[in-house]
Amino acid sequence: MRTTTLGPAERAEHLARMAEQELDVLVVGGGVVGAGTALDAATRGLSVGIVEAHDWACGTSSRASKLIHGGLRYLEMLDFALVREALKERGLLLQRLAPHLVKPVPFLYPLKHRGWERLYAGSGVALYDIMSVSSGHGRGLPLNRHLTRKHALRVAPALRKDALVGALQYYDAQVDDARFVVTLVRTATSYGAFAANGAKVTTFLREGERVVGARVLDVESGAEHDIRARQVVNATGVWTDETQALIGERGQFHVRASKGVHLVVPRDRIHSTTGLILRTEKSVLFVIPWGRHWLVGTTDTDWNLDKAHPAASSADIDYVLEHVNSVLHTPLTRDDVEGVYAGLRPLLAGESDATSKLSREHTVAHPVPGLVVVAGGKFTTYRVMAKDAVDEAVHGLDRRVADCCTEEVPLLGAEGYHALWNARARTAMRTGIHVARVEHLLNRYGSESEEILDLIARDPSLGEPLPAADDYLKAEIVHAARAEGARHLDDVLARRTRISIETFDRGTRTAREAAELMAPVLGWDDAQVDKEVAYYEKRVEAERESQLQPDDLTADAARLGAPDIVPT
Repeated sequence: MRTTTLGPAERAEHLARMAEQELDVLVVGGGVVGAGTALDAATRGLSVGIVEAHDWACGTSSRASKLIHGGLRYLEMLDFALVREALKERGLLLQRLAPHLVKPVPFLYPLKHRGWERLYAGSGVALYDIMSVSSGHGRGLPLNRHLTRKHALRVAPALRKDALVGALQYYDAQVDDARFVVTLVRTATSYGAFAANGAKVTTFLREGERVVGARVLDVESGAEHDIRARQVVNATGVWTDETQALIGERGQFHVRASKGVHLVVPRDRIHSTTGLILRTEKSVLFVIPWGRHWLVGTTDTDWNLDKAHPAASSADIDYVLEHVNSVLHTPLTRDDVEGVYAGLRPLLAGESDATSKLSREHTVAHPVPGLVVVAGGKFTTYRVMAKDAVDEAVHGLDRRVADCCTEEVPLLGAEGYHALWNARARTAMRTGIHVARVEHLLNRYGSESEEILDLIARDPSLGEPLPAADDYLKAEIVHAARAEGARHLDDVLARRTRISIETFDRGTRTAREAAELMAPVLGWDDAQVDKEVAYYEKRVEAERESQLQPDDLTADAARLGAPDIVPT
């Protein structure tokens, strides 16, 4: 296994290495499916490169509901195969692949009708549990249970008494999606993959009808690289159609974008020991425990505007607040909202006019020789999508390639996690760091948390919490730039950490200190630090302005008022 460091020097080396040889597989797109595809191909012994135009997980894969779940509502659609597949993946992630990142989370489903609803919904969650256990990877999560109204109100005192006649409780799992993707990329590089973010595909290289690679622009330096590959995998999610257009061919399918908006509120605003799942007229609404916060969402509406920065409008926020307040004893207000984020689901077009009814199953196609396209699906089933994409690519390699083995490949930080968790009190004594901080690091980095502790040992000031964002240590900011591929301040505040949505100031009070911590690693001078901070503040200002607008069109225009940072 190679080093897993994704610092500036490694990024430059990986780009150069990709350009000087013909790869077996080049993956375009650094979301969860692209990262999973790179890992799958690398662990089959193939030479692999992955490029991402912006930052790892900067699109859909950092803006989801952060759930690893079977999709209870898909049972109602009779999509048993999708649910069974997702429940198997949930079990693998919890038990073997990423126990440091994927954690169980309970949900309470309030019942509003006596008799029939308990039977109907109870049958659904019972089947959910049965399918989970029968997958062979579902043990370890508590089984569902039926609660009386009195018992439900003890578990979730925040609920109005007249909002339920009883309840069901069941378990799923959750994950910090952006951190998961970065870990996937680093795991892929440990098995030999080359990886570069800030590397944008501007065109595909062709020999006759065959795609033989891609021209890649290094957005940091302005240099262009021709990267040749026997097979190219397009894993660009909601940008699939745009990426396909680079070869001048009509795709075999289209991807529609559905916008989902989430609100983040402090944990003390909703008095409950469990998450909630509520039915709406269009879909479902989740209230999800998230450290010292709650995530509340989501919406499900068509989106045809800017895909890089989908905007949450005032109407979106009102919709979420209205529906969650319909069951809360003490309603939430705009003043309770710490953060807002909007993401786009990549849905396969053509099955239904309503985005909430579109399939979450995925499709793999080979539209022209040398190019594989994978689209659709959901975060939970990324590994299956990656396997199918590599299986398709292998057909064009004209040689025998090993079968997928990612069921048996733990992600970076998973090995030794349980032993380190058991020894967390001793680690706290050894390092002088409070045990709660050690637990925080273990649940973000697993056994790789020793990298953070080594930074603190060399510079004890890095063991201090960030100002105005004291859930995170200063060492985590340095580590993000040194080892996790963070190139800009936004990468750290929005994805390597969640400061941009977990603080009422959206990270503006932390921005300068974070930029100054990144500067020595990335070679920034004072002018670049000022530039990074200014661009981040403009982003926050534009997002706040967009959230005051009445509709998507005006919200999009307001959000686009803050341009992306352009490297010096």
